[in-house]
Amino acid sequence: MIDAAELVDNEFQRQFEIKTEDHFAKIEYSLQERKIFLTKLIIPEAINDENFTSDFLKIVFQHIEERNLSIVPTSPEIAKFIRRNRQYKKLLPVGLRI
Repeated sequence: MIDAAELVDNEFQRQFEIKTEDHFAKIEYSLQERKIFLTKLIIPEAINDENFTSDFLKIVFQHIEERNLSIVPTSPEIAKFIRRNRQYKKLLPVGLRI
């Protein structure tokens, strides 16, 4: 299980980061007005399991929700996660359907 305290919002490189052991996972983003476009999910093969990815996305979504931003998932993996977890559809901007 990932702890929310491990999440780093690297605004300079425009990515959310989590370092576990010797591995580094990230989600690249672009911020425009009140929307955050999640463009790329990068999970190293060594830690690429469903539970890690799910926990990582949940922590990132919680952080985004606290900042009152809307999520625009341009990464297929992130869009798929939102389709499977309907509770996060509320974070999508009005009119966007995935």
